[in-house]
Amino acid sequence: MNKNEIIEEILNEVDKHPEIMSRRDALKYLTISPLAASVLASATVGASTAVASSDVTGKIVIVGGGLAGMSTAARLYNTINNADITVIEPDELSVSYQPGQTLVASGVWDISDIQYKRDDYLPKGVKLIKGTVTAFDPKNNKVILDGSKEISYDQLVVATGIMLNYAGIKGLEGEITSAGKDNASTLKTIGKNGLHSIYFQDGAVATWDGIQELVEKAKNHKGPEKLQAVFTHPAGPLKCGGAPKKIMYLTHARLEEAGVRNKVEMTFYPNGGGMFGIKDYHTAIVEQFKARDFKWHYKHNLVEVDTATKTATFAHWSMVEKEFLDEMDDPYMKKVKVSKPVEVKYDFMHVSPPMKAPDVVGKSELGSSGPGWTTVNKKTLQHAFFTNVWSLGDVAGVPMGKTGGSARKQYKVVVDNMISVMGGKEPKAEYDGYTVCPLITSIGTVMLAEFNWASKKTGSGKNAAILPIDPTQERWIWWLLKVYALKPMTIHGMLSGRA
Repeated sequence: MNKNEIIEEILNEVDKHPEIMSRRDALKYLTISPLAASVLASATVGASTAVASSDVTGKIVIVGGGLAGMSTAARLYNTINNADITVIEPDELSVSYQPGQTLVASGVWDISDIQYKRDDYLPKGVKLIKGTVTAFDPKNNKVILDGSKEISYDQLVVATGIMLNYAGIKGLEGEITSAGKDNASTLKTIGKNGLHSIYFQDGAVATWDGIQELVEKAKNHKGPEKLQAVFTHPAGPLKCGGAPKKIMYLTHARLEEAGVRNKVEMTFYPNGGGMFGIKDYHTAIVEQFKARDFKWHYKHNLVEVDTATKTATFAHWSMVEKEFLDEMDDPYMKKVKVSKPVEVKYDFMHVSPPMKAPDVVGKSELGSSGPGWTTVNKKTLQHAFFTNVWSLGDVAGVPMGKTGGSARKQYKVVVDNMISVMGGKEPKAEYDGYTVCPLITSIGTVMLAEFNWASKKTGSGKNAAILPIDPTQERWIWWLLKVYALKPMTIHGMLSGRA
């Protein structure tokens, strides 16, 4: 796909929502913006790869054919002469555009706008096994396929993605992927009776239905007390950490659009002690919440849902000083975490589930304790104990980094370092923790949060990663990026191994 074709695809998306932006305004922005130029250049299939061709040899197996895995496969094939690359992936919709689930849930996109078939984006020259890895045997350089077949490798890439652990909340069921295969148990509770979640495809579709039901309920609401809309953010690392707030902003926008926002109280319950880990972004979000009359309560982790009575139970935690005795019976003080249950009634609730690595990874020698993320060097993305194993994407055990924007940086590091190791050299490329979160704040505006491990904003000033303007401000140009430009960059850029 060339530049003009990508521009036309973007403009076709713009045409679907003339009330937000005209084709003329969008085309003007695409013509003059350095952001658009960067996106279009990277998204254009056929653009030259930054990595020189290599004659290294070896059998490479990639477990996981989502965005991270397929992008890695494509870049490796673009780079290695006579490459021997195999991707193992059972899900036929593995390359679907997950960041779009928020837009599906708010009625901006249809589910068909985000669904892409795995087989259509398998890189040329890369082999595909439509199966499931059921065990890893890194000591013997092999994986077990579907419980019986052994697949050997010289280099292994683990890009399995993440599991949505709804069953980690009492009263809910299921441990599923974002595509939501085998989600029947989860759908017994999620997606009906006011309880919703955008983190899997069917859940995103149902969330839009739920928002419309809330709007109608508000229109007919006569009582003095407001309806209660509750939004949660769980403990632990989260895929797209801004999503719980995005769907809150968008629900607010739809209620305002219908003229019934004053009939609904909207409350955010995050497990953490702030809105964002970086002060500038935290401050900006607090001001946005105040302007929209949102309520919030920090240090609340959802632990139980009674769907029959529409009651959510949170563990409200705090750290307190407690006295202990050492081995000499001398007293000393230590901070410990304590919590108490808090029950909250809801009419509408969006649940962001706790997340974990697939058990096949987490309980293997490649995983770690707790959620089970792969144990990798956070800079080189090489496994800590097996030097021919690499990991990236949501399953990688690195600080932050569970976004598509992170994967876009990570897969290039993995490819560069793998080729170095295959050539007998040390891995030198480093991932700096770059993450980007286009935080949708209304139908038509986005705050673009970019940052890295140094907790530095990377979207403002002369060294801006995208544009040298204040990223804490809500802007329509970021809406253009989020809604119209990022998908072409992902689908036609990353999945070609070039963006």
